[in-house]
Amino acid sequence: MTITRRSLLLRAPLAAGIIAAGLPSIARSQAASVKIRYLASRGGISPHELAAELGYFKGLGIELENVGYAAGGPESLFALASGSVDLGSAATPAVINSIAGGNDFVAAYPSNGINKEVKSVFYVLEDSPIKSIADIAGKTISVNTLGAHLDYTVREALRGVGLPPDAAKLVVVPGPQLEQTLRSRQVDVAGLGYWQATFAGQLVSNGGVRGVFNDTDVLGEIAGGFVVLRRDFIAANPDAARNFVEQSARASDWSRQNPDEARKVLAGVLDKRGENGELARFWTGFGLREKAAVTDRDVDFWVSVLERDGRLPKGKLKAADILYRPGETKTN
Repeated sequence: MTITRRSLLLRAPLAAGIIAAGLPSIARSQAASVKIRYLASRGGISPHELAAELGYFKGLGIELENVGYAAGGPESLFALASGSVDLGSAATPAVINSIAGGNDFVAAYPSNGINKEVKSVFYVLEDSPIKSIADIAGKTISVNTLGAHLDYTVREALRGVGLPPDAAKLVVVPGPQLEQTLRSRQVDVAGLGYWQATFAGQLVSNGGVRGVFNDTDVLGEIAGGFVVLRRDFIAANPDAARNFVEQSARASDWSRQNPDEARKVLAGVLDKRGENGELARFWTGFGLREKAAVTDRDVDFWVSVLERDGRLPKGKLKAADILYRPGETKTN
């Protein structure tokens, strides 16, 4: 496996998942015990974490183990490449970049999506002169990490108004410090990702801020990122991989049908981690389609962006190269 910080930051996106439908009973009865180590995201929860809390993995031989936090998707991909964890979770740009860079990863399922309800928003203080995307040129924007979703959203936003994609300065700020750095005017704009809805909700509830633009405005409705597994892990544990994806999708559907109950579960998870469970009331959901389904556009949009920018050779990757499909464990 090879992965470099340079390749994660300079190339870009892609990924996609799928959700296994109809799990044969034999997969359940013969599932061997498999531990899946992962890194959590502060202030949030993933579909597989929710599935574990709901007991969906019981009897399927799957045990999740939280081994810490990831500052962002690229960090979790580094950990996956090194073998420190068994799954990663990152924005589509970072995922496709890691695969293009030589890592034999598989996009297992989309971790989040963006739509009218679930979105990343770029906030400014109420008295800021920044009124539009064009106004962010030359300004400082906080993001949770470089080379991932917020980074590429800003690039596309600037390009869309005829400005160079690097016209704004991005600085890395951890989620819990985003509000403080904006209110103290250390940054001009605070980017809060769709996975940071708890922090965004608190920021808005404290008043004095407004959103300038969001990622759905820029990108349309699309998968935001993917949970990633190693191909050799899937080959060695085909039943566990299939069960893992299916039950994660099931949890996503449950959260959409039971949003208030899902927030209660999230509150409990945050409290157990030593975070502020009260923030769970601001959670807006995963933004995923039914059964966490993906479309060609979830992948093709970012492939075309990377090819357009010269960061990915034309024809190097296609959706079939990275999507998890139960029963297919060959190395491409």
